Amino acid sequence: MKVRIRKYSWQLAPADIRNIRQAVFVEEQQVPPELEWDDTDEIADHYLAVLPDNSPAGVARLFSTLEETAHIGRMAILPVHRGKGIGEALLRHMMVEAAGQFSEIQLSAQEHAIPFYQQSGFHVCSEFYDDAGIPHVDMRCLAPKLVSDAFGVRQTPMLLGHDREAWLFDSESTMTALMDSVAGQARQRIWLYDRLLDHDLYDRLRFRELISTLARHHRLSEVRLLIHDDKPLVKRRHQIVELMRRIPSRIELRLINEDYPVEDQPFLLVDREGVVFRHDFYKPEGFAKFSDSGRARLLAESFQRMWDAGKRSLELRELPL
Repeated sequence: MKVRIRKYSWQLAPADIRNIRQAVFVEEQQVPPELEWDDTDEIADHYLAVLPDNSPAGVARLFSTLEETAHIGRMAILPVHRGKGIGEALLRHMMVEAAGQFSEIQLSAQEHAIPFYQQSGFHVCSEFYDDAGIPHVDMRCLAPKLVSDAFGVRQTPMLLGHDREAWLFDSESTMTALMDSVAGQARQRIWLYDRLLDHDLYDRLRFRELISTLARHHRLSEVRLLIHDDKPLVKRRHQIVELMRRIPSRIELRLINEDYPVEDQPFLLVDREGVVFRHDFYKPEGFAKFSDSGRARLLAESFQRMWDAGKRSLELRELPL
C-alpha cells in the first residue's frame, strides 16, 4: 500500500501521533502512561504515515544522543492497517534519512518484531529484557547507508547466517562498515589475519567495543589476532592490545612464522559463517559474506595452520599499560 511519510517536531506534531501511540501502546499493550510519555519526545523527530486519503496509519520517532548514533522508537501501526507494508515503509524512510548523518542506528524491539527489523538490516545485540512487562531485545544496524542503498534488492541484508550475497568494497569506509557489521554479530569467535594491527582499521572505538563485548559476555568466546609485524605496537598505544592483556584468556595475539607457508591476503572470520576478505594487504578492496560456511571453513583451516605455527610476541612485553 502506498503511503506518505510526514515529519514533525513534538511541538508541531498533530494529535494523530499521540492518538496512535495512546491506542497501540497504552490501550492495546497496556503500557503505563508514565512510561509511554517521556522527555525524549521533546528532542525527537516524529514521523506519521498517512494513506492516500490522508487518514493516519502509523507513527515512529527518531532521535540522537551520540554524534554517530541514531535511535528509532515508539513505532506503532494501527491494527486495521497492519500487514500492508506500512511499517516497513515507515522504518525504511527513517533509515534513509538517518543514513546520511549517522553511522549506526539502534532500537529496542519487542520479541515478535525481531524478524520484521531483520528484514531491514538490523541484528540482535543483547539478551532479552523486560520493558513495561513486554520482552524486548536491543537491535542495531552498523551500516545504514549500505543497507538503505540495498532496499528492495536484498532479503535480510547483513544478517549473519542468512544474507548469502557478497558485499563488495573498494574504500576503507565501506570496508570498516562491513567489518563491524559482521564482527558485531559474533557469538563465539573472531579470527583476524593481517599484516599488522593497523590503527585506522582495528583501533577504532566501535571495533574495540565489538571485540570487548564478545570477549566479556560470551563464555566460550575467543578472539585471535594473527599478524606479520608487531613492531608498530610499541610505537603507538594500541587499545586492543591493552584489552588483550586484561582478558588474556579470551583475546590472544600471535606472529606469523615465516618458516611455514602463509596466506598473502588478509581476512576476518566471524563464527562459522562470516567472512571479510581483502585482495591485498595494502588496499581496501575485497568482499564481505555474512553466510558462507564453505569459504569460512577453508579459511579457518588455513588460519589454524598458521596459528599453530605462530610465535608469541616479545614486543608486547614492552607495552606499558
